[in-house]
Amino acid sequence: MFEMIERVSNVENFEAFCASVGTSPRWFALYTTSRHEKHVAEVLVQRGIDTFLPLYRTTRRWKKSLPVVLELPLFPTYVFARIAREARGIALGIPGVLSIVGSAREPWPLPDLEIEALRSGLLERKVEPHSYLTVGERVRIKSGVMAGVEGILVRKKNDFRVVLTLNTIMRSVAVEVDACDIGPTCTPAARMAC
Repeated sequence: MFEMIERVSNVENFEAFCASVGTSPRWFALYTTSRHEKHVAEVLVQRGIDTFLPLYRTTRRWKKSLPVVLELPLFPTYVFARIAREARGIALGIPGVLSIVGSAREPWPLPDLEIEALRSGLLERKVEPHSYLTVGERVRIKSGVMAGVEGILVRKKNDFRVVLTLNTIMRSVAVEVDACDIGPTCTPAARMAC
């Protein structure tokens, strides 16, 4: 296996190598060093590896300077690469790549459909990162007339609802909200920062 990795590092056409190994390449998420996603993607492309680094545009203003438009990774510390399982050592050998997302025994491939949907979605819509929320998680409403109220996130058909509970009278009510109007609640230890 190590000999194969050494030989592959000198191979110009990565796709030809994957074909010679006999497995078709699959999409994997590479976990990278913070703020090295663009460099890792660049090196992957130089080595002929199919790479996907979803970016979004945001405007930032530092103190008294003019606004600057930045392209930042949609998923910080992650780059997607299409590689054969046997050739994953090549990706792991790139400076800035810490691991391939998966279990301790083997990496987890991503469905091609998800990557293609993400690629086409980036072309058609404005995207930006959002905190990861799951149904049943405690959330806080960030804007609107109910800003600051906390509840439990539930879903009814395609709508998000926050269930607000009044413990003193032991009653609850569900309020329909937009996904962009909610965020995770702070832990008691981090409440000062919120």
